[in-house]
Amino acid sequence: MEPSIIAGATDAPQLTMTIGRNLTDTVARHGDREALVDVPSGRRWTYGELLAEVAAVALGLLDLGVGVGDRVGIWAPNCPEWTFVQYATARIGAILVNVNPAYRSHELSFVVGQSGMRAIVAVPEFKGSSYADMIEQARVEHPSLEDVVLIGTDSWSSLCRIGRAADPIRLGEIEAGLSADDPINIQYTSGTTGFPKGATLSHRNILNNGWFVGELINYTENDRVCIPVPFYHCFGMVMGNLACTSHGATMVIPGPSFDPAATLRAVAAERCTSLYGVPTMFIAMLAQPDVDSFDLGSLRTGIMAGSPCPVETMKQVIDRLGMAEVSICYGMTETSPVSMQTRDGDSIERRVSTVGRAGPHLEVKIADPLTGETLPRGEAGELCTRGYSVMLGYWEQPEKTAEAIDADGWMHTGDLGVMDEAGYVNITGRIKDMVIRGGENIYPREIEEFLMTHPDVIDAQVIGVPDDKYGEELMAWLRVRDGATPPQVDEVRAFCSGRLAHYKIPRYVHHVQEFPMTITGKVRKVEMREAAAEILRPT
Repeated sequence: MEPSIIAGATDAPQLTMTIGRNLTDTVARHGDREALVDVPSGRRWTYGELLAEVAAVALGLLDLGVGVGDRVGIWAPNCPEWTFVQYATARIGAILVNVNPAYRSHELSFVVGQSGMRAIVAVPEFKGSSYADMIEQARVEHPSLEDVVLIGTDSWSSLCRIGRAADPIRLGEIEAGLSADDPINIQYTSGTTGFPKGATLSHRNILNNGWFVGELINYTENDRVCIPVPFYHCFGMVMGNLACTSHGATMVIPGPSFDPAATLRAVAAERCTSLYGVPTMFIAMLAQPDVDSFDLGSLRTGIMAGSPCPVETMKQVIDRLGMAEVSICYGMTETSPVSMQTRDGDSIERRVSTVGRAGPHLEVKIADPLTGETLPRGEAGELCTRGYSVMLGYWEQPEKTAEAIDADGWMHTGDLGVMDEAGYVNITGRIKDMVIRGGENIYPREIEEFLMTHPDVIDAQVIGVPDDKYGEELMAWLRVRDGATPPQVDEVRAFCSGRLAHYKIPRYVHHVQEFPMTITGKVRKVEMREAAAEILRPT
């Protein structure tokens, strides 16, 4: 049997310039084309105007004393200023530290201290939370945070005004001394266990990932990409912004955070050709009562990523949203993020059952989680990836880095997968989510997919819960369609009987309106397991 290891194509070369140089090259080719649209405010920028805004912010930061290698935080929902800061920091060699908009004072303080943040750009408040107050609390604990710039206030206006008046020659001199391998971005992982870790990424890491992701869905300067996924995450700032700017395409911001109706309106009004989302976002858009009334005829492609895509959702995205060329991407923050992707020539079956093949200049293998040995094709094991996209490491955490990246440069993802004969990989779950019931290894994804074939179930999540007899038992959390009577445990078990092995049939069923989620749309199964312990506790 052939081993489960495959390398992506290398015929197209990697990009070797910095992000700033790549942007200026795009502006030279497409300066008059539309670069950025902020739908809520109606503001628009051509590529030439975008470069001018970026230069103003970059020179303003230099005036504050920010230098090469200094960490600059960005704490805001999706907005044009986020994008300006992203490219401005890249042009001056500062390291952008993405701060999750859901963070509160304790988490902010940790990130400020762990990264050694020198300055932060933020909105004053968002969704009723005062970011300005929380920043001031963090400054008491971390005096190294010298400068705070609040978007929409005098401090932001002053930064830009000073930058516009500064000598642009200085910017060129700094850029000339930067390397594509310099660290340029710190993104903190979700931290479902313990404090988050700061994945440190270079120009080469994220610029090439945005470029190749865009290449595989055939982006050109004529594409208009609707980006409702958060900029603070790789999905928004790499697969969204960098894929666009490296191709001269248009970035369309439908709102500060995801709203299904606003996203559909933005696609229709701006004639977007591409739409991004995690599966739960597409499920929410498809659940809009008037979804079929929107003119979405401009859509041809898009990306679904972040978590495994339910088969029924994928079929509806193609049939009802018209995204015939939609691509599935697989990745993680530590790999910039995409390491596997389906192609437009792949069959629908490939796109609903796998996460595609290795991306250009990347390698992927399936290894035994215990021994590290590469497994034969068709056997489940840990998905590992190697190549330009693997992070430089976790910021100032060499021990954690060594746990994730082995001596041969393989990033261990913690995901379980199976590679077929053609090199396509099916993700079967997380190693930590695998349920062991009475000695049987159970992968929740298979059961979740089956439960979603029930006519009243629109989404399903399966977890393991403690059991005295079997060690673990299965519990299904279900979301049902509006107006449906939630199927009770006996009905669910009858639906599964004869169609799933007996040990894969859930013993418990729990109905919810929503699953506990991270801000990037990943279901927090650790939180579900904690809640299940309370739900099942004897009274």
